[in-house]
Amino acid sequence: MNPVPDFAAVLARSMAARFRGFLPVVVDVETGGFDCQRHALLEIAAVPIRMAEDGSLLPDATVHAHVEPFPGAELDPRSMEITGIDPDNPLRGAIAEREALDRVFGAVRTAVRAAGCKRAVLVGHNAGFDLGFLNAAALRIEHKRNPFHPFSCFDTVSLAGLAYGQTVLGKAVEAAGLPWDAKLAHSAIYDAETTAALFCRIVNRWRSLSLFDPAIAASTPPSNDEVILPDDSMPLI
Repeated sequence: MNPVPDFAAVLARSMAARFRGFLPVVVDVETGGFDCQRHALLEIAAVPIRMAEDGSLLPDATVHAHVEPFPGAELDPRSMEITGIDPDNPLRGAIAEREALDRVFGAVRTAVRAAGCKRAVLVGHNAGFDLGFLNAAALRIEHKRNPFHPFSCFDTVSLAGLAYGQTVLGKAVEAAGLPWDAKLAHSAIYDAETTAALFCRIVNRWRSLSLFDPAIAASTPPSNDEVILPDDSMPLI
């Protein structure tokens, strides 16, 4: 006689059930300023989050692109000093915005399908900043296959403030017991991978305290206006 499955245990190990059908994907962008309409998107990195067999979260493979400034884009000298990016350096291997978003969005859509999820939700440190630049670039090139929710996001500033009383990325990472190298900061890859590690640490800590009830998440799936559309009919964002 087959044993009755423990549905709570199954749900606890299902990424699709964990966040109501949304796959967390950590994104970091490096830019030429703070205005997503005027300033250039210069670098982007994305790290999908996967679930291990025991139900814990882990960062998956990183997808990354250096991006050419769009025609007419502005570069704020103060921002360029912080990032240290030289947009004219041929060794950057920068590509056009459309090619960069095709690369990132394609990898994210693959991760969404592999996880059995319906859409990606952006995770970031000051996530509104990253989501703003991502959406602005998608609109600028009229990209019709953006897998990210257009306005919902998870912000590790708030999560780290709750979990550790810290909101600055470096301090939050150190408070979480993770390594931090300030010399590598403001690289999209380093910041995205570090933020992904922080997000997983916080969510896994919450789970270890038995404060998450998977049945609650499973009982409220995404509504029709939240789910992803077929690839050939993605809405403009």
